[in-house]
Amino acid sequence: MKLPSSIKNWISITGAVLAVFNLASILSLLVLNLFFGFGGSYIGLFIYIVLPGFMIVGLILIPIGMRINRKKARKAESEGRTLNWPIVDFNDLGVRNAGVIFIIGTVFLLIISSIGSYEAFHYTESVEFCGKMCHTVMEPEYTTYHGSSHERVACVECHVGSGASWYVKSKLSGLYQVYSVLAKKYPKPIPTPIANLRPAQETCEECHWPDKFYDSKLREEHSFLADDENTEVIVNLKMKISSKQTSHGLEKGIHQHISPDVKIEYKSSDEDRQIIPWVKYTNTKTGESKIFTDSDNQLTQEELDSLEVRVMDCLDCHNRPSHNYQVPQNFIDQAMSEGKIPESLPSIKLNAMLALNQEYPSKDSAYSAIKNQIIEYYEAVEPEIFENRRSEIDQAIAAIQDGYSNNIFPEMNVSWIHYPNNIGHMEFEGCFRCHNDRHASESGDVISKDCNSCHTILAQTVQDSMVYSSSLEPLEFVHPVDIGEDWKTESCSMCHSALY
Repeated sequence: MKLPSSIKNWISITGAVLAVFNLASILSLLVLNLFFGFGGSYIGLFIYIVLPGFMIVGLILIPIGMRINRKKARKAESEGRTLNWPIVDFNDLGVRNAGVIFIIGTVFLLIISSIGSYEAFHYTESVEFCGKMCHTVMEPEYTTYHGSSHERVACVECHVGSGASWYVKSKLSGLYQVYSVLAKKYPKPIPTPIANLRPAQETCEECHWPDKFYDSKLREEHSFLADDENTEVIVNLKMKISSKQTSHGLEKGIHQHISPDVKIEYKSSDEDRQIIPWVKYTNTKTGESKIFTDSDNQLTQEELDSLEVRVMDCLDCHNRPSHNYQVPQNFIDQAMSEGKIPESLPSIKLNAMLALNQEYPSKDSAYSAIKNQIIEYYEAVEPEIFENRRSEIDQAIAAIQDGYSNNIFPEMNVSWIHYPNNIGHMEFEGCFRCHNDRHASESGDVISKDCNSCHTILAQTVQDSMVYSSSLEPLEFVHPVDIGEDWKTESCSMCHSALY
């Protein structure tokens, strides 16, 4: 087979060698992966993305070299000269030795570079790379990740998932993020990429199988009042996780929202999906549907039509599965229940809250202010406690500082305020975005705010003693501080959130 004379140039030859070598590498890796399991799940990205990219570059070099060579040929022809193939005479000992060294060296370097590229890819997919390369920017996410239940799940499992298309999308997005960090163009705090997240069906449901619901879950909540005695309040809840058939009929649970028999759609009027004026419920078995609208957020039909319709999935409730920034009262309550902060120290909860509900320019200034404020209080108000229990005070200070460092990051302007958590309804609206007795259909059906829809109280602290429910009737919630009936009509977040 005769090749065109224009291919007689080093650029086209280099391109051909590059293309052939990468094609051979693709075929070799494919065989090794299919028959010997070499490379695991990641090798597919090299077979189908990385090596084909180099092969395409080589193929592109061939016509580029031919075009350049044609121009040279025309010029040489006009000057009465002709161009021939580059002369490589292996009868010449020097040429032969140089050729052998070149071929062996090239193959060796290509193998080494392939291994290096593979290891580099693994590193870019690691938790350390995601969390530590841009330390200041990613410190909040990296810290809270290590305090979450998904600590042993790599970042890419949720943020990228499997498949080449999302891998490419994530890397293209990563290039802009690198530029943003280098040019200091990133916002503070980093916004949650709600609109760009991969569907939960392709990430969360790889481990969490919604078709198989779980039994009810017992949960014990410990909290402490901000009084002199740090009064402990305990509430035992039975969380209705799944739907089940009982002697009283079908008891619908929390995961009824994503049951295969149900389709729930909604429209939100804000970017954070905290205001939901429209909800559509569809029974997928019968085809029956109902539309609920919020009487406190009435929109015109034109305004509703302009909003995106979203099908409810895991992340509409579990929106902070690995990066949850706890509010101060929660991480202080946890530290006290675990004994890290001695609850016998008078007014320690109150003083911790006073120190934490302030803004500080840096972590160092926060640590200093927390320490000084706690010490000043006990020196001035409880001098005997300060003198005799200094080690316990220092222990409490260290625990408060630790809670601050794991949840509040002033350098990035990050705290619970900027990242609503939709699980529950204490500090943010959460469930009450829809379950608020305001969303009603034309037929008069209402999305209920009834506490017993999602959980029942089995036991709770009432006036320093525990009260227990009977086997059939749950307890009615008793607010630990007397606020009358307001807790029934107002959202919990009206008082418990720092947003108001």
